[in-house]
Amino acid sequence: MATPHKNKTFSTFLAAVLGGIGVHRFYLHGLRDRFGWLHVLSVPLSLALAQAFPAAPALFTALPLVLSILVGALEALVIGLTPDEKWDLRHNTGSTRQSESHWILAVILVLTAGAGAMGLIALLARSFDLLFTGGAFG
Repeated sequence: MATPHKNKTFSTFLAAVLGGIGVHRFYLHGLRDRFGWLHVLSVPLSLALAQAFPAAPALFTALPLVLSILVGALEALVIGLTPDEKWDLRHNTGSTRQSESHWILAVILVLTAGAGAMGLIALLARSFDLLFTGGAFG
C-alpha cells in the first residue's frame, strides 16, 4: 500500500507562509507533532503576555509568535534546500512517486531568505531601540 506523497515545494511554501503556527509540521508529521503544537501555542502565549503586561512594548509581548515565525522561515529554508533523494528517504519511503524540485522552489527560497533576513534585522533593531533608548526611535 502506497503512502501519500509529501511534496517538498508545498512543504516549503507552508513553512514560509504559515510556519509561525506550525501548519507545515502537521502536514509532514501529523497532529501528534510536538513542535507543531509548540508553534501553535505561541499565539495564545503572546496574547496572554499582552493581557498580563499591557504596558509592555508589543514586541516583547509578541516575542513568542515573532520567534515562531522566524523559526518557520528557517525551517522553510531547511526543507527547501534538502536534496530530493534525501527528502524522499525521509518523508516518502512508501510513496510510488519521486520528488522533483522546480524553479518555483527557488523563488520561494529566495523570498523566504529575504523576508527572514529583514524580519531578523527588524527584530534586532527594534529590540536594541527598546532596550538601550527606551523606545526613543518609535
